[in-house]
Amino acid sequence: MSFDEPTLVANAGLLAVATLTKRLGIESLVDATVNLAGRVGGALPGRKILTWVHAIVAGSSHIDHADVLRSGASASVLSHRVMAPSTLGTFLGAFTFGHIRQLDKVIDTVIQRAWALGIGPGAERLVVDMDSTICEVHGKLKQGAGYGYTKKLGYHPLDATRRQRASCSMPGCAGVRPTPSAV
Repeated sequence: MSFDEPTLVANAGLLAVATLTKRLGIESLVDATVNLAGRVGGALPGRKILTWVHAIVAGSSHIDHADVLRSGASASVLSHRVMAPSTLGTFLGAFTFGHIRQLDKVIDTVIQRAWALGIGPGAERLVVDMDSTICEVHGKLKQGAGYGYTKKLGYHPLDATRRQRASCSMPGCAGVRPTPSAV
């Protein structure tokens, strides 16, 4: 597939996500929280994280797919400069476990900011039910696919759903009150 029209946006659906990431101040938050000073690839971590986020939203499954954000006028809907896949790879190589903990702090702050904007459930309790699922694939060259406990080749993503029933089959969650949907 080729996309070389300079005035079109390949992933116009990114506009909503780009607007939200800007309102949440993610780029400056990452720059202030994630300290990769002195490490190769450590400069401007906010731009690199946003490039990852927007690439994933656009359907990227691996690092080279981030290049789709650089086609046509896609970069014009984003609030940051899109970084090259090779730059993102170098950036990932700069991380240690401590840097992952810094990203945990970023996630916590972003969720707090999102809730403050009214995106969350308000005063109601929010229960997120996490489940592993299996998406069977065919062909031995599928990147990221593996054999799990089912002995079938597939991807094993986590599904997250907002639970709205009081019933729960997990130990320790008896008596969970239903949460009305805000969506």
